[in-house]
Formats: sequence, structure tokens, C-alpha cells
Amino acid sequence: MKARILVVDDEESIREFLEIMLKKEGYEVSCVEDGQKALDFLKKKSVDMVISDLQMPNVTGIELLKQVKDQYPDMLFMMITAFGTTETAVEAMKLGAYDYITKPFKIDEVRINIANALRSQNLEVENRTLKKELKQEYTFQSLVGNSEPMHRIFEMIKRVSQTPTNILVTGESGTGKEMIAKAIHYNGPLKDKPFVTVNCGAIPESLMESEMFGHKKGSFTGAVADKSGLFEVADGGSLFLDEVGELPVTIQVKLLRAIQERVIRRVGGTDDVKVDVRIIAATNRNLSDMVDKGDFRQDLFYRLNVINIESPPLRDRRDDIPSLANHFLKKYNDRLAKTVNGISEEAMQKLQKYDYPGNVRELENVIERTVALEGGSTILPESLPPFVNTAQGRKLASSHEIEITDEGIDLDRVIGQIEKELLVKAIHMSDGVKKRAAKLLQISFRSMRYRCEKYSLGSVRDDEGDDEE
Repeated sequence: MKARILVVDDEESIREFLEIMLKKEGYEVSCVEDGQKALDFLKKKSVDMVISDLQMPNVTGIELLKQVKDQYPDMLFMMITAFGTTETAVEAMKLGAYDYITKPFKIDEVRINIANALRSQNLEVENRTLKKELKQEYTFQSLVGNSEPMHRIFEMIKRVSQTPTNILVTGESGTGKEMIAKAIHYNGPLKDKPFVTVNCGAIPESLMESEMFGHKKGSFTGAVADKSGLFEVADGGSLFLDEVGELPVTIQVKLLRAIQERVIRRVGGTDDVKVDVRIIAATNRNLSDMVDKGDFRQDLFYRLNVINIESPPLRDRRDDIPSLANHFLKKYNDRLAKTVNGISEEAMQKLQKYDYPGNVRELENVIERTVALEGGSTILPESLPPFVNTAQGRKLASSHEIEITDEGIDLDRVIGQIEKELLVKAIHMSDGVKKRAAKLLQISFRSMRYRCEKYSLGSVRDDEGDDEE
């Protein structure tokens, strides 16, 4: 849409000049000769910007500015001033004017100032819209589910979101721990403050300290300038430590100090920097066991685990699968411009029987894939991936499923068969990407590569970009 501009000036020549120039730039332009007529005009028609002369009879430019900002606070206002009266123009900017232009006009300067003002306004509107959408995305309605476990989660979020207490969210991969963390942040008093995520398992140990606490110029090779760490970026808001169980012990010590003393020190720096940050941590590992083994500091565990929220696996809330599946169906219909109207009853039964080792994330992946490939208007059982359509879930062989005969069993072969089945399923869920499959199985990437070679599982990729023969 064309930006709409109202020109207010008691000199006809000025009005005509600006009208011609601005229309050539593609703007929709209206002109009036005094401040009162401008106010009357604005009651009938909305504009994006007012360009007004400073000195006018009846209602002056300053008086017009005050009334416009009072009635239309988001409207851009630019003041026209004669040479030598810039002090008054600066005062106008203190009252809310975006900028001022001086007479006699420099056409290029006027053109650039107006374009910059409108661009700035557009960015501000976009930012407000994005923030509003973000807050809406992480309201309680975004946490889909009506099961008893989810009701307990909702109740806990309501209670803890109003406090600055540190929180530990635990649960299997894909259960929505980050969604819970964001719901806590965006439904509490910190909702207008930063929410900063640190993936503790994705940052190399050599860079972790710099990323979290920042560094000073010259403190190491490549430190060409001072850099703020994520603690400083999150100051006043929430810092989400995802996969906190992956933190190296050396960083655990520094994190403990930051939490206890509310200060951090940049790499290579000597000064303490005060930070006020609420910590929300998440892990799919058993931190208590890690403490017993000496892999996680007990004092840090106590600092993080002030309040624990357990995110339930999807297999423990199967009643939520229909609402989740339909939620993702709508999401990917919109995203992929598809018109899949629904899920058949038989297909929904198949979805509810599957155990989802990848939890909600895996269900979303299944629905996205199915919508993308679906040629009809309804998802049928044959539309679902084979591992969902034919399997009853992730059922590992157990002592009552494998009988030991008098002749005995080949234990290595049985264990190998189970291991291979799980590897194949994880690779399938990860679209053939080893790094993601390793994460699902909670093993190292090196271990994943070794097992793939052991069972001759070729045609999988190390990462999203490179194929491996």
C-alpha cells in the first residue's frame, strides 16, 4: 500500500512543492493550510505521516504536534522549520516528532528523511506484531492437550510463572520442554523481557564460556572485538539452558557462580558484570544419577532444581494424540498450502497405538510428512509411514517376550537384533541424518557411526547436507 502523508503549511507554494515531489515518490498526499484543518482532516481519514510547518496562525505546528501525539501516538510527525529556528525544531523532537526538515528544501535530504521515517515505522509495527504473535504462540492454548498429565503441567506453569524461582524441566526428548519454558516466561511478569536459549549440547566446549559469559577483545585468537555473552543478553529476563546435562564441569563451576552471586566475568576480563537472570533449565538425562557419578555438580543441581516440572512422554497421554494430530494437520495445511480436511477414524486409531519414541516432535514429523505426500482430502491408514501403520509402538524385547529354551539362546544375536531395529527406527525418524538419530538414542555421534557400520546401515547422512556412501 502507498504511504499516506498529510502536508500542513500556510504557504501554498510549499504545499504544492511537497505534493508534487511526494506524489512522484509514490506516496498518497493530502494538503491543508493550517493546524485546525489538519485535526479536522485526521478525524475523517487516517494517514501514516504528518509533515507540518512550525509557524502557522491559529494552531501552531507545536500545538498540532501535541494534539496529534495525544490522539494518535503511533503517527509519524515531521516538522518543517525555517533556517535559524532549529532550537524549536529540536524541542519538537523531544515532544515526539520523528525529525525536522529546513527551508529552503534540499530535495534529496527531504526524500531520504521521509523514506527513513516510514521504514522505521514499518519495522516498529512489524516488531510489535511479531512480539504479539510470539506471546500468543506461547499462551496456554499453544500447549495442546486435555489429559490429566497436561492439566497438572498447566497448573504448575500458572503457579511458577509468577515467581523468579529457578526451574528444571525434565523429560524425554521431544516432549515439549522448551515450549513449557516459553509458556512460563511469556505468561509471567517477565513476558516483555528477553527470553534467550542456550543449547548446551550444541556449543563446542572451547566456545561455551565465551558464548555464555562473553569475551574481551584480544582474549583469544579471533576475539577481534568485545562481545556480550548470553547472560548479558538475557539480563532482566529468562535464560533457557536446554540440555543442561551436557555442560562441561568447568563451565558448571562458572554457571554456579553466576547463579549464586548474580555476576559474570567475560573471558579475558577483570571486571564483574552484574546480571539479573531467571534460569529455566531442561534435560532428558537423570541429573541425580549424574551427580552420583560425579558428572554433574551437586551444588549446581540444587540451584537449578528449585522447582521441577516433569514433561510427560506422549505414550502416557494418548488421549491428547487426536487434538495434537489435528493441530499439526492445520499447521502444515497452512504452511504447505494443502487442503487435507481430516484424519480418518482408522488412521487416528493407528496414530494412537504407536508409542512415539520421539514423543510430540515425532508426531509432528509424521503429520508433516503425511500432509506433504497426501494426494487426497483425508489422511487414511495407508497414508501413514509404515512404521506407524504396521507397528504397535516401540516395544523392546523383554524377558517375557523372549523365552530361554533348554538349548539356550544366542544372547549377542538377540541383543544385536534389538539394537539394529532401534537404529533403523531412529534413522527413519531422523530422515537418514546420523547426528539427529544419535540424539534420539542418547548416544554419541561416534558411537552412532560405529553401529551403522557394524550393521551395514548405509545411505545415511552425517548431517543435513552431506550424503555418505
